[in-house]
Amino acid sequence: MTRDDYPTDEPAVVTCGLPYANGDLHVGHLRTYVSGDALARALDSLGQETAFVSGSDMHGTPIAVNAAEAGVDPESYAYEYHDQYERTFPKFNVEFDHYGDTHDATNTELTQSFVRSWLDNDHVFEREIQVAWDADEDQPLPDRYVEGTCPYCGETARGDECDDGCQRHLEPGEIEDPVSTLTGNPAEYRTREHKFLRLGDFQEYLSGFLDRLEGTDNAQNQPREWVEGELEDLCITRDMDWGIDYPGEGEEDLVLYVWVDAPIEYVAATKQYSEESDFDWEAAWQFDGETRPGVQWDETWNDDGGDLIHVIGQDIIQHHTVFWPAMLRGAGYNEPRAVMACGFVNLAGEAFSTSRNRAVWADDYLETGLDPDLFRYQVTTGSEFTADVNFSWDALQERTNNDLVGVLGNFAYRSLLFAERNFDGTPDADVSEDVREHIDGAIGAVHEAVNDYSVRGLGEAPIDLARFGNEYIQRNEPWKLTDEDPERAAQVIRDCVQLVKATAVLMEPVLPGKAEELWAQLGEDGSVHEAALSDALEAPPAEFGEPTELFEQIEDDTVEELNADLESRVEDASEESEETDDRDASEGEDGDLEPIVENTIGFEEFQDLDLRVGEIRAAEGIEGADELAKLEVDIGHEVRQIVAGIKQLHDLDALPGTKVVVVANMEPAELFGVESNGMVLAAGGQADLLTTHDDSAVGTRVR
Repeated sequence: MTRDDYPTDEPAVVTCGLPYANGDLHVGHLRTYVSGDALARALDSLGQETAFVSGSDMHGTPIAVNAAEAGVDPESYAYEYHDQYERTFPKFNVEFDHYGDTHDATNTELTQSFVRSWLDNDHVFEREIQVAWDADEDQPLPDRYVEGTCPYCGETARGDECDDGCQRHLEPGEIEDPVSTLTGNPAEYRTREHKFLRLGDFQEYLSGFLDRLEGTDNAQNQPREWVEGELEDLCITRDMDWGIDYPGEGEEDLVLYVWVDAPIEYVAATKQYSEESDFDWEAAWQFDGETRPGVQWDETWNDDGGDLIHVIGQDIIQHHTVFWPAMLRGAGYNEPRAVMACGFVNLAGEAFSTSRNRAVWADDYLETGLDPDLFRYQVTTGSEFTADVNFSWDALQERTNNDLVGVLGNFAYRSLLFAERNFDGTPDADVSEDVREHIDGAIGAVHEAVNDYSVRGLGEAPIDLARFGNEYIQRNEPWKLTDEDPERAAQVIRDCVQLVKATAVLMEPVLPGKAEELWAQLGEDGSVHEAALSDALEAPPAEFGEPTELFEQIEDDTVEELNADLESRVEDASEESEETDDRDASEGEDGDLEPIVENTIGFEEFQDLDLRVGEIRAAEGIEGADELAKLEVDIGHEVRQIVAGIKQLHDLDALPGTKVVVVANMEPAELFGVESNGMVLAAGGQADLLTTHDDSAVGTRVR
């Protein structure tokens, strides 16, 4: 690995976080894969040897649970979604060099090889832990078989992660008030022996790694809280059947934790790609020139290996910047050069709700007949990479019509049409110095975007160049010059055709399908996907045919129809959900309600809770935290700073003035570096804030 600017002399391996083979893809999922694809294409255009790999995450409790409910075995269940993903990605012009899965033989062998290396290097130890247990079913409850309360922030959490609150990874036995997802009954804890990767062995290394790490600020800064504090060891085994077997003797009842074998698929996919191609990518993962047990890799690259770049969602930063580099280091592998963590995709300003069908599924988009490049452009340029991006049919229409039709498409069509009708193609003239400088500047912008890990910059570069082209052709008015000054007219149109060719090269990473269309209209040989960035200044063919318009306007009635369809689906799903709730209530069943806690408390214990009426004065999201917001709450005696897990569930700008109920004597806690002095009470998964019926004064005690 180097620290030189791209392109480097080493190979680059770009990976995307593995999609979990547990459900259909929606456009929110696709942001990571489109962005990774765009970055890999851009690196390739710079002349960097690049492999783009990923695969389906096939193991873990959610797949086992859902497969059982569907009445099929987990392998069949997971491969059905894996096959679907393999079909879907190319339809959005996401072209992996290799797309594998964590259940195949290569990943299984590599994963067990990793664990053996940890064992040989004394990084694994055994410890008795408290494991949640379903007494009715007489079985352990790993990970998502158990739900309860996060011990750090008090929010509802799964057995291995606090999704709704502080986003912390949770070890077995940490979750409070555990409940079995199998029966809905309270779970109990029993002592079991499990295997741990001693992360403390890597604490000093990880601190230095974060100093070296490139990519996005959230991936560099968010993990420091974990690395610089008390680093919890990672439990690497689970009590279940579905997964990769732990490679130790006498441990046949244990499988490896899903977050052990999942990132190792990056290595497996790279290895499989090298076996399928003439290029040896395996050495990109070598460290100190050594050969790992069970893997015969040619020493193609130097001891530092290649440039490894992970493109992920912000909810798995900890896994890729703490667990994964420690896993690599413990087995003697090269470390990642960069981690890029993107924000979420919201739908029309609100979070996706797949349970209520409030989502635009990948198939929904494809069925509209809209070109996938339109989506790629919106999702890559709609916001900075670390920020949430808003997808809506209205936003897609606006960006398509303004940027792609009005700027890029307009410039390409009018330039090539004028050139074809007046010169049968490219006029015989030299490119002017001004235009050459602008193209050089655009090439430089792509270089800068790649080295800044800015996918948005990749999408903006061709639009900016086409915008200059429109101004240039409008300023020079070649249609007037054909009679008055034909030589000058030829010069202007020669410049415009060169700008069109440069735009085709620059747009390939984000708009690969449309770039190929424009390349063909120019009469170029081969494929634009094989073009180098420097080809933007190479002369276009002397002759080409009459062009067609690259993009079509998205009409208002199309958007109205798409919006109406989405609203109808959401309404139908909501009514179905309400009917189910009503039916469950009438039949005396609990439905999705949490069971009543059996342990009772006395009145005096309740009186110890100091509940106060408060009023939110200010609310803002906490940088780097997916769900957390910082609130300033007036509780009468003072204004308190309180952290609440409501960032994705409420319009924070609308919260000031809202009355809430606050636990005022809650012990202070620090979440993502922000101190919280109290707790705001809310109900349900949508964090319905508890308030007062009448106008109780701020500071009034709730009794």
